[in-house]
Amino acid sequence: MSSSQPSVPRKGISEPSYAVHRPISQPGCSSQPQSSTPTEHDDERPNTPPPYSGPTSPQMTTPPAPQPQPNYPGLPRLDYTLYSPPSFTLSTDLTTLTSHTPPLSTYPTSLLQLIQSLASIPPKPTIRIYGSTNSEVDFDVRVNIMNLIVPEDEKRRMNYVKLIGKGETGYRGDFKKSNFPEKAGLEDWCKGYCEDSAGIKQFVLDRIVTNWDTSYLEGRLLSLISSTSYKGHVQISFPLTHSRVVVHSPDKVNRFFSNVAKVFTGTKKYEVIKSVWPYADIARGEPGRRCAVQEEEVWFADWRDAIRHAVIGKRKGRVTVEDRLEFLMEPRPEETGKMAEW
Repeated sequence: MSSSQPSVPRKGISEPSYAVHRPISQPGCSSQPQSSTPTEHDDERPNTPPPYSGPTSPQMTTPPAPQPQPNYPGLPRLDYTLYSPPSFTLSTDLTTLTSHTPPLSTYPTSLLQLIQSLASIPPKPTIRIYGSTNSEVDFDVRVNIMNLIVPEDEKRRMNYVKLIGKGETGYRGDFKKSNFPEKAGLEDWCKGYCEDSAGIKQFVLDRIVTNWDTSYLEGRLLSLISSTSYKGHVQISFPLTHSRVVVHSPDKVNRFFSNVAKVFTGTKKYEVIKSVWPYADIARGEPGRRCAVQEEEVWFADWRDAIRHAVIGKRKGRVTVEDRLEFLMEPRPEETGKMAEW
């Protein structure tokens, strides 16, 4: 049935797999309780950085002393103040932080320190399940899976910083993509950006999730919704919020003038760094795969009843642990053998 639907992000394996540098062995992808004891195969894997990690500056290889952070039970242990740094504005779709503050486009050290700190936190991956009939929304539920890329044990995290590689095509300080110039590391890219005399320019940090098999999850979720006898139109998407940081050159006159100028002169872009948060070290289906927390199959088995419970209840909101409790303690008639009514 045709209806006005929200845009659906591209689905699939979120990023090609790369080798991941891990200081210690990672937990296996299994539904069984995970042991922290290394297996005999752990030593067979090279303990090397991913091929796209690129050269790093001394400041990146020697991080500042960690500061004590508040502990929020049930949430990943992160510095959440970094999601709303001073002088930055979050876009209405919650994807992009942007700042036009002059010092970040003038002083390389200020820009370097900012990018290093903001690269230390992940994006927020979400699963969205949307159902409608004749333009009427029947259900619209979201599940946060951020905890599956941020293990509770910080030593087991797989995240790393990736700089643009030699010969790799990207925005290297020009109006269009190219494979030059080359820089020695992040410090040199920050210096090049700040010394660039272009009237309109921007330096970008992207946060991405890799090796998360969203195609597999889409199929399982569609089958789950079908089991409720729902006949409407279903969309499964995988929004990634808090995924982009943009440092923009300050406005010469005002924001409107700068936006008009972009149309005629363009924007010189520096998109040379990514904060990579792997769901697993390699793609699903490859032998020896190890996940940051658990396999996609295990997650689906844990959450399918709660998701089905929310869909049958025509939820328009989040699916949380409370839904798992409701399913166990307060099952709906449709969950005890009767057909759901739509």
